[in-house]
Amino acid sequence: MAGPTTTVSALRWRDGLELLDQRELPHRERWMSIAGAAAGARAIRVLAVRGAPAIGIAAAYALAAEARRNPDISHIRRAARRLAAARPTGADLARAVAHVLVAIEKALPAECFEQALAAAKALHAADAAACRAMAANGAALFPGERVILLTHCNAGALATGGIGSALGVVRMVHAQGRLERLYACEARPVLQGARLTAWEATRDGIPVTLLPDSAAASLIASGAVAGVVLGADRVAADGSIANKIGTYALALAAARHGVPFVVVAPTTTFDLTCRSGADIPIEQRDGEEVRRVRRTAIAPAAVAVYNPAFDVTPPELVTAIVSERGVARPVTASTVREIA
Repeated sequence: MAGPTTTVSALRWRDGLELLDQRELPHRERWMSIAGAAAGARAIRVLAVRGAPAIGIAAAYALAAEARRNPDISHIRRAARRLAAARPTGADLARAVAHVLVAIEKALPAECFEQALAAAKALHAADAAACRAMAANGAALFPGERVILLTHCNAGALATGGIGSALGVVRMVHAQGRLERLYACEARPVLQGARLTAWEATRDGIPVTLLPDSAAASLIASGAVAGVVLGADRVAADGSIANKIGTYALALAAARHGVPFVVVAPTTTFDLTCRSGADIPIEQRDGEEVRRVRRTAIAPAAVAVYNPAFDVTPPELVTAIVSERGVARPVTASTVREIA
């Protein structure tokens, strides 16, 4: 039996960093060239690239590109700080930038770019391998011949350097011939589920049904789904997880109806220095994301908006956390440490 595959990728290095501009999907596939750290940080902030592992890899390549432009170490350190601060919630971003910066600082001046690029490529390859391992670990949690799963936001190839974290698990179940259907929440306000997950699934022949976020609880209550599977932008030491806004509501519904709620995240997303969910910084985004859909205004221009990009789900609502190193179940500080 062939393993899970995908025709989708979020980024690539072709003598320079190129990003698939996710703001344009699903209507247009446009690759952007990223010349250096400033352009990389901008692309991350405006969501041209998103998903914790993918933005980490993108930032790593962007810092390598910056080292080719200007190898002065003081300049590179400033560029690294700019990249690491582009989005605060995901753990992968600062970690990836720090990894490449160490490689640059250890290199001879003439070798800065080569060493930085090698470090970025190693991060990319490691994430692809982690996605494959997580797919196997996670698929085993959903037995049965006809499995129906629900996901939220996008934790697929567009969010990682490989087949995806949560969608990697979905792809594995599909490759095993056991996936009856994937339900994808739209993920308001930026619609990553509608625009990205539905596009990925359709592109790769995965049976998918899109639903409004507000319909997910009733779907869970109906008993139709075997589990909720999604990614994370940061996993705290106690097993709290930060993920796209709306995740906490799904966790509450899943717990109420006894439906497994499974988080899939590579070890790069774990932050054991973050003791609990209360310590996770939550990014607040521009209110225009809520007042408008694309360029169409849907609310009064002057109305105040509360627009957190993420929420935090406590460990007691999480059935299992899957990493490339194994499965934490039940989710406790001890079991999280074992797979981090």
